[in-house]
Formats: sequence, structure tokens, C-alpha cells
Amino acid sequence: MNEKVVMNDKIVMPLWTMCLFIVVMNTTMFNVSLPSIIQDLQISADLGSWVISSYSIGYALSTVIYSRLSDLVPVRKLLTIGLITLGTASVFGLFAHDFNMLLITRIVQSAGAGSMAGLGLVLASRYVPIERRGAAIAMISAGSAMAFGLGPIVGGVISQYFGWNGLFGITCLVLIVLPVLLRLLPKEKPQPASFDILGAALTVVNAASLLVAVTTQSLVWLAVGVASIIVHAVHLKKAKESFINPQLLAMPGYLKLVAVGFCILVLNLGNLFLMPLALANLFGKSALMIGLYIAPGALLSAFLTRYVGRFIDRYGNIRFLLIGHCILAVVMAVFAMNLSVSPRVLLLGYLCFSPAFSATMASLNNEASIVLPRTWIGSGMGLLQLVQFFGGSVSVAVCGLLLHAQRDISPAKAYQHVYGVLLLVSLCSLGILLLYRRSNAKSKVGQSTHA
Repeated sequence: MNEKVVMNDKIVMPLWTMCLFIVVMNTTMFNVSLPSIIQDLQISADLGSWVISSYSIGYALSTVIYSRLSDLVPVRKLLTIGLITLGTASVFGLFAHDFNMLLITRIVQSAGAGSMAGLGLVLASRYVPIERRGAAIAMISAGSAMAFGLGPIVGGVISQYFGWNGLFGITCLVLIVLPVLLRLLPKEKPQPASFDILGAALTVVNAASLLVAVTTQSLVWLAVGVASIIVHAVHLKKAKESFINPQLLAMPGYLKLVAVGFCILVLNLGNLFLMPLALANLFGKSALMIGLYIAPGALLSAFLTRYVGRFIDRYGNIRFLLIGHCILAVVMAVFAMNLSVSPRVLLLGYLCFSPAFSATMASLNNEASIVLPRTWIGSGMGLLQLVQFFGGSVSVAVCGLLLHAQRDISPAKAYQHVYGVLLLVSLCSLGILLLYRRSNAKSKVGQSTHA
């Protein structure tokens, strides 16, 4: 499709990472402002939580849609639509003074925000040479990790001095960067193909209904989700060019990577959900102090990006996937056993967790870009990201439910038990990764024998 198209990735990818940093930070900036939003708008806590979850759900779904569309529509056009949608919604958010307008603004924001996450990996997979691709993807992963870590600090400072409406000013900045990106991005030719609107709609219903079912513990929504999945399965058999490429589901290696991605985001967002609560409830830390405990790990992750990317390109993805998994499992084990000893346990743990997460995600996404055929990059990377974000959203809901179920025991024990569950998830992910490595080794041996 674009074999002769070139891109100056040494300029584009850092600029893209900066925009992605803003977009991802928009998922965490509002966390520390939620109490103020609830008080100012006089709404319940359950209703207020949708300010966060609506953005996360929409972000996950729009990510896979932009990725899938990139197989058919030029990236420049998709990016223009995405960032104008995000930027315009952010401008309206500056003047949102009732809950309905705020919620609509957050949903529209998420519809545009997915363009940065969905198209970033597509660009890297298509236009960055394989010898530098690991470094480029590591940069994207580090930008996301730093945004998760710095979001609470930025949100706390802006909310304190400008009010929660001021948070929308940060995402307005993407409108300034858009013309520069459009000048640098490669010009692609649109491909003659059809878009499976029904399949896209079913994908949205699948993910949204299951997330709502978990969040609200609703059997009705669970039934809707299961029914929509059955309908989608029938559609996949009949559709000629379905939104979810059914051939992806027949790739055992790819499916193992998808499972690992799900587990990794469960760990990351579960940890980022639990850490602020533990710091506040066990050690009495303020919102700003919580951000300062999280920030060093995020900054270290960003600093190590250039080295991690080079090492991935030099030594391969599997080695860093294994190293990252081991570090994540050790941190979860330490939190499960020693969380209540001191807040420094959380500080030092996240100093190890954040770089390990960034390296693991970079290696995983780079491995997926190599495994996938070039013509499946958009659909394959999009589905991978959708499952990752779904895992993160489910993780937050489940961790909250587990804490609520243990409300009658000491908070320290409750947090340690939930971290014990996350430890099991990390070990399961490590097991899947070992199976993937073994199947890869057998495949290479078979190819050598055949040759």
C-alpha cells in the first residue's frame, strides 16, 4: 500500500508522543478533580464516576475504529478529524457548567482522542524502519506511562488555581500541533475498499455493554453483551470484509500477544487505581502529594525510553517482555506483602513498575507489528489496543468491587489482598508469554528443517 512513502520519523514520532501524552493524561487529570466536580455540580459519586469512565470507554472504542479505518483512509485525514473533534470539544468544556454538558463533552473528547493512540502504532509499524521501530514504539509507550503518572499532579495544580474547567485547556493544545503534524505526515492514497459499519457498531456494543455490566454489576447489561457477541460471531461468518478481521482470530501467536496485552493493562490501571487510594487512606496523603509519589516512576520511565528502545532493537522483544514481566510480578508481590509498612514502599515500587511497564508494552507492540502481515496492521494493532484498554477499564471496576467487598476488614489487608489478585494476573501473563516463546522457537526450528 505505502511501500514507497517515506516519513521523517525522527521528528514525527517525538511530536506524536507529545500529543499522545496530552491525550492519555486527559484520562487521569480528572481523577483528582472528581470531588470538586461532584460538589460543584451537586451530583452523586456514582454519577460523577462517569466523567472518568465515559472517556475511558469512548477512548478504547474510538482507538480501534481509527486503526481499522487506517487500512482504507489516509492517516492525515483521520488525524484531522480526530484532533479537530478533540480540540473543539475541549473548547466547549471550558464553559461546561452542568453535568449533562460535561458528560457530552467528555464523550465527544474521547471520540477524537482515540486517533492518537490508534494511528500512532500504525504510523510506526508502516513507516519506521524495523531497525528503529522498537525505539519509536518505546517512545510512545513511555509517553503514555509518563502521562498516567503526571496526570494527577497536573490535574491537581490546574484544579487548585483555575478550577476543573481549566483542565480542558490542556487538550486544546492539540489544535496548535495539528498543522505541524499534517505538514510532516506522509501523503497516502485512499484505498478502494468497503467499511463494515455493522461490524463496527457491534464491536462498540460488545465492549461498551460488557464494561457497563462490570461497572454497574448489572445482569441485564451482561445479557446484552453476551447476545451482542453471539450476533457479532454470526456476522463475522457472513461478512466479506468484516470490521474485526476473522483471520486475526486464527493466529495463535497473535492471540497470545493479545492476552498478554490484556493482562498488562489490568496490572497498570489496577495499580494506578489502588496506589492513590492506598496513599490517601493508609498514610493520609493529599492529592498533590499522591501525584508527587507517582511522578518519579513516570519520569524515570521517560528518561529510560531511548535506552530501552535501543536495547529492544538490539536484543529483541521477547527478552524484554520476560524481564518486564518478572519485575512487574516482583513489585506486585512486594505490595501484596508489605504495602502498609511505609509510603516509600509504593514510591520505590512504582520506580520499578513504571519503566518495566513501558518496556513491556513497547516490546509487546513491536512484536505484534512484526507478527502481523503488513495489510493487517491497522486491524491487528487496533484490536490489540481495544483489548488492552478493555482490560484496564475492567481492572479498575473489579479492583473497586474487591475493595468494597472487603469493607469490613482493615484497609491495609484489603489493599494487600487486591494486590495479591494482581500478582496472580502477572503470573498468568508470564505463563502465556512463555507459551508464546516456546511456540515461536518450534516454528523457527520447523522452518529451518524445512529449508
